Amino acid sequence: MLNTTNTTADGHVKLFIPGPVEVSDKTFRAFCHPQIGHRGSEFSSLYEAIHPRLQTMFGTAGPVYLSTSSAWGVMEGSIRNLVQKKVLNCMCGAFSDKWLDVSRRCGKEAEGLRVEWGDPILPEMVEATLSQGGFDAITLIHNETSTGVLNPLADIAAVVKKFPEVMFIVDSVSSFSTMPIPMDELGIDVLLTGSQKALAMPPGLSLLGVSERARERAAATPGRGYYFDFIEFHKNWEKFMTPSTPTTGHIWALQSKLDDIFGEGLEARHARHEKLNRMVSDWVGANGFEHFAREGFRSKSLVCVKNNRDIDVAAFCSALKKKHRVAINGGYGKIKGTTFRISNMGDESEATITELLGWMTGCLPA
Repeated sequence: MLNTTNTTADGHVKLFIPGPVEVSDKTFRAFCHPQIGHRGSEFSSLYEAIHPRLQTMFGTAGPVYLSTSSAWGVMEGSIRNLVQKKVLNCMCGAFSDKWLDVSRRCGKEAEGLRVEWGDPILPEMVEATLSQGGFDAITLIHNETSTGVLNPLADIAAVVKKFPEVMFIVDSVSSFSTMPIPMDELGIDVLLTGSQKALAMPPGLSLLGVSERARERAAATPGRGYYFDFIEFHKNWEKFMTPSTPTTGHIWALQSKLDDIFGEGLEARHARHEKLNRMVSDWVGANGFEHFAREGFRSKSLVCVKNNRDIDVAAFCSALKKKHRVAINGGYGKIKGTTFRISNMGDESEATITELLGWMTGCLPA
């Protein structure tokens, strides 16, 4: 059974924002494990012990690396390692839009495939753009956290396979572990995630799977730096080490979290996220709101609510925090205030979501 209790601080405001999410006491206790030497056998044994379960979650027979960074570090690193010609950045929200800027700041030629916020990236758009030629990489955020859009990953992957020179880089930060993402089957070259969203751990750790062909591309790419060099990651992974100082507390917490996840069962975990997400979605319609994301392309880990009732979102969020010590998000970027977001990812249960939705109803203006 999941342990969602968190009593670590008096007056703590429980987080139902789309990251960072609530961290259980069990995970925090693991995070506070006494320090170990990170260049000794105790660390390599820890990494080796968790690796098979990471491979299962990533859907890969290949390596899963651990990076002491936010996911943005790995997102930038993917550009530096894999782009030699031109990258196509799929843009459908604040985080995916940012990837184009990151690509250009890395000195790479980059083009944006842009849709309106709330709309998904569709496979036919990807095919039409890649068919123009000149691209050797594409980036996609699977679950655009700012808008609640879930892009059709499998359909896009099928298109990218038609262009064997194109590396497929996928951010799964807010979808990882909420639904299956079979990296090898889909032909993903880099699948990356972070610790602070669906994995329900403190921020500061990234995990990434890197395909063999991506490593081959990286080895031939100049100027890829050191900290996020895929070749350095792989050399160290062969000894179950990391190229730079690892955040050992996170890795102990990850071991504990993997115990939770595999104790629950992956299919049960996916089904739980689907059910909780449906509960939040039902609340949206029952209270006269609309979804911001297009029907058929909606996240399973959060709901982005369109403020079609024109309520004072800031006041609504403030009332929830003041009366019930819970936080939801009042919208992100250019849709702040015209939307609000509710997370159902991590360790949440029917009981915690039911309680939250009741409080939300009570805090709505008459």
